[in-house]
Amino acid sequence: MTPSADSLIEAAKAAKTRGTPPLEKWNPEFCGDLDMQIKRDGTWFYQGTPIGRIELVKLFASILWREGDDYFLKSPVEKVGITVEDAPFVAVDFEAEGAGEAQQLRFITNLGDVAEAGPEHPIRVVRDEETGEPSPYVLVRRNLEALIDRKSFYRLVDLGVHCGGWFGVWSGGEFFGIIPSEDLP
Repeated sequence: MTPSADSLIEAAKAAKTRGTPPLEKWNPEFCGDLDMQIKRDGTWFYQGTPIGRIELVKLFASILWREGDDYFLKSPVEKVGITVEDAPFVAVDFEAEGAGEAQQLRFITNLGDVAEAGPEHPIRVVRDEETGEPSPYVLVRRNLEALIDRKSFYRLVDLGVHCGGWFGVWSGGEFFGIIPSEDLP
């Protein structure tokens, strides 16, 4: 690993022992890009090789920061750019409690983060302009999202209802539209 990656690992380890790192308070200098990538399936790569140690991935994820469409690993003293193919996390499962407007959906990511969909953790669906294929996301933390995996999305659709001209789901007292009702067969 480069000296930059080593110092980021140390910053992440130190931050983890004190709880959630206060990334909002850190304003380090940009130090360039690191050869690190997060693929659409949630696999993290360093210099073209998958990072196999989940604890190391979790450490990096703890200092992941997003500004606009750009992603960074951020410590108190440096900020390095990384590439994210789609979303940095994948929602691999969810639990549903209640029904209708009282329903609560609790998503879990590939790294063990939990997000209860609602006003603070909205669900959004982007449809491909050419194919109409949906890409569903849930906000996990800060402004970092998880792509909802296919099996979970199909389960989500099974819970869907029509409301205000949209087909979607309720969670945390809020309705999240998936597709306009008129677009359904």
